[in-house]
Amino acid sequence: MSYSEPGGSRDVSALFSRGRLTAVPRKAARRRQLLDHPARTLFGLGREYSEREVNDAVRTVHDDCSALRRYPVEARLLTRARDGSAYRRAA
Repeated sequence: MSYSEPGGSRDVSALFSRGRLTAVPRKAARRRQLLDHPARTLFGLGREYSEREVNDAVRTVHDDCSALRRYPVEARLLTRARDGSAYRRAA
């Protein structure tokens, strides 16, 4: 699995070890760069996910599922229903 973007974006592979995320960047721009790949690979377009499904998907790369569920919403990579019951990958 490659964590670099073909368009010249900075490689984020240093943040992973054995396919698991070892560090979440503090800077929002770098964190967004990191989150692009899992958002695209873990969540399909046009599909609705329950909070449990999002947690299960996120746990495949990192144990802090609440943070890695929140960060993609803040970065507008995922949308969340107002009541938190459903998530979708942003187009």
